[in-house]
Amino acid sequence: MTKNSFLAFKKKLIICGISLTFFSANAQTWENVGGTGIISAGGSGYNNLVIDASGNYYVSYYDVSISKASVQKFNGSAWSYLGGSAGITSGIATYSALSIDGIGNLYYSNQLSYPGAGMEVRKFSSGIWSQLANAASVNVNYQAIAVSSNNTLFSYSSDGSGTVRRYNNGTWEQVGNAGFSTGATFAEMVIGSDNNIYVCHVANGVKVYKISTNATSSDTWTLVGGNSVGTAYSSDNSFSDIALDSYNVPYVAYVSNTGEGRKLNVKKFDGTNWVQIGGANFSDTIVNYTSITVSSDGTPYVAASIWDSSNTNHTKNQVYKYNSATTSWVKIGGETISDGAATYNDIAIDPVHNSLILTYSQGGIMVKKLSLSNLSVRDSQKEKIEMYPNPTSGIIHVQGNQKIRSAQAYSISGQLVSSPTTESTIDISNSPKGTYLIKVQLDNGKTLTEKVIKKD
Repeated sequence: MTKNSFLAFKKKLIICGISLTFFSANAQTWENVGGTGIISAGGSGYNNLVIDASGNYYVSYYDVSISKASVQKFNGSAWSYLGGSAGITSGIATYSALSIDGIGNLYYSNQLSYPGAGMEVRKFSSGIWSQLANAASVNVNYQAIAVSSNNTLFSYSSDGSGTVRRYNNGTWEQVGNAGFSTGATFAEMVIGSDNNIYVCHVANGVKVYKISTNATSSDTWTLVGGNSVGTAYSSDNSFSDIALDSYNVPYVAYVSNTGEGRKLNVKKFDGTNWVQIGGANFSDTIVNYTSITVSSDGTPYVAASIWDSSNTNHTKNQVYKYNSATTSWVKIGGETISDGAATYNDIAIDPVHNSLILTYSQGGIMVKKLSLSNLSVRDSQKEKIEMYPNPTSGIIHVQGNQKIRSAQAYSISGQLVSSPTTESTIDISNSPKGTYLIKVQLDNGKTLTEKVIKKD
């Protein structure tokens, strides 16, 4: 699962403002992406979702119909198999991960099926899937991949009691000490614009470690906060998950232990301690298959499936949004989303279309969206902004018909690459070439975003 605060933005020189404010949480309804229900040929599991800078969606999953992994792309109008056909692996592909870099290359990793052993990694570029060197050569299950702001691929797997590696010139090199995590149950990984790698997993409680993207094998991982995020249930697909906001603040969602009811919790790191967001154990009952994302305005959203046979909605999934005004969690888009058993939830925000995107398995792959906008078209046309030159060599000029409060640049994976400024120029001269997202906050509180290209 890929967890970034924003992943995609609309390409126009003059854009309309979109606000991530909300109204009546259950007034909006979830819709099928592409106007269809199940998009897979058969059953599915181990799902992952990412969104690119143009607002295209990519979903990877274990395709039961062919006993291989498949990846599909939604281009705004229809779903299609990435690479032209189903089945990108040579065999069974269960534990898996999906990520995208700043120039549009997609990466997929999976557990190598028996009788083989290891962590396979594939790259999709220029319309073709190619297989990279295996990130691990021994048997692994839980795993994650992520890409840094300079488009370097990193892997995290359960081998050696938890090991992170960096892909460099065709080989994998160890990052930090091996075995630092004492395991990698429910492994997740994100990389911030502060050039820190954050990994999350369950081992005697939920733990988050960090290290620099430039670390060598002789460097040591740091336990964020010096303690566990909290107690956690570590089986029955009670996943833990991590996401970063626009300021590289980690948010973690997890399921509490049996004594605390196996319910949902979300905490964030305030620079010193892990702080509870809203009430502890806020779900109605036991949950599994958790996933978290954080919007560009710092609002966390969590998906989970009810896992309590005494509950009338047993196995159906729900999505919660944190209401900072009431400091409470509210369900959005209805009491439940699925009408049957829902597993392997993955959730992300699509700022191009101002929507929340959710994928899960209900027999096969389902992908749904929920609009997050309460602005009419007439209202949204009141604020306009212009950025030039585009492409740029580094200096970007910003002009608008409203006063600008602040502006900053991000990589398309949501990593901050420039300090916030109140000036009419942004400097990304020291950043590598690629696509960047310029987020502008106006004096009236509205936020506008535009995509620019950094050339050589």
